[in-house]
Amino acid sequence: MTYYTFQDSSSRVRIGKIICLARTYKEHAREMNTVVTEDPLLFLKPTSSVIFDHETIIIPKRSQCLHHEVELGIILGKKGKHISEENARQYILGYLVALDITARDIQAVAKKNGWPWAIAKGFDTFAPISDAVTKEKVPHPQNLNLMLRINGVVKQCGNTDQMMYSVERIISFISEIMTLERGDLILTGTPEGVGEIKEGDVLEAQLDSVCSLTVDVKHEQ
Repeated sequence: MTYYTFQDSSSRVRIGKIICLARTYKEHAREMNTVVTEDPLLFLKPTSSVIFDHETIIIPKRSQCLHHEVELGIILGKKGKHISEENARQYILGYLVALDITARDIQAVAKKNGWPWAIAKGFDTFAPISDAVTKEKVPHPQNLNLMLRINGVVKQCGNTDQMMYSVERIISFISEIMTLERGDLILTGTPEGVGEIKEGDVLEAQLDSVCSLTVDVKHEQ
């Protein structure tokens, strides 16, 4: 089992399913030549894709092109189904900063052929996450700066106020489809500026002054 690490706490919460959103920032949708949809677009990552601060993203032999996507992560604190937007924040345990790593070449082939693209998102090490903070430390999740530096150079910079769906809307929508459980993680999508990562790169992700994450990149041996 894999557990979150919380800042200033010895709490052990098991990581559940990882539910990810696509095209939640208008400028990112534009750079990917797609559009923002009325309802959020969802996909899943396996728990086995999680790594933590100061661990390593592995470029798999099947891919020649990995892309970075920095995101706000929402950790669920209790079980819920058909959660109203008004009550959604009651189900939040905490937040973290995460990277959604994508094998873009594999995804491109899948999209071209109309195939599912779970493979492009699901390799081991493709979900780096930071230490978590409790929701009490983040009173305004819809106004957080997201930043990603690679080798010290800023590659992505945005604010969660640019998201097309509110945190409450996201939780409510997902809960209409699947039961949310304690420890589930929602990755809320990425701002513009996604790009390729290569062996030797050092990625530093930051969620405001709340939490941070540093990982490096290596080829599969």
